[in-house]
Amino acid sequence: MDETVRVQAPVLLNVDEAAEWCRISVGTLNHLRIHGRFAPAVRVGKRCFWMPQDLLAWLEAQKERV
Repeated sequence: MDETVRVQAPVLLNVDEAAEWCRISVGTLNHLRIHGRFAPAVRVGKRCFWMPQDLLAWLEAQKERV
């Protein structure tokens, strides 16, 4: 029997989509990324992409502590 394993490709957001998703500007995203203060990116060649779960984790970490 030939069983084919199917793997679903992860959702990857480009810089414009990630910035919109986080409700920040692309400039702010790039500033935070360059200074190591943003969600980790997946690099593919020269381009950066983000997984929604990484963006969500970053947003959760930004909550103010009361």
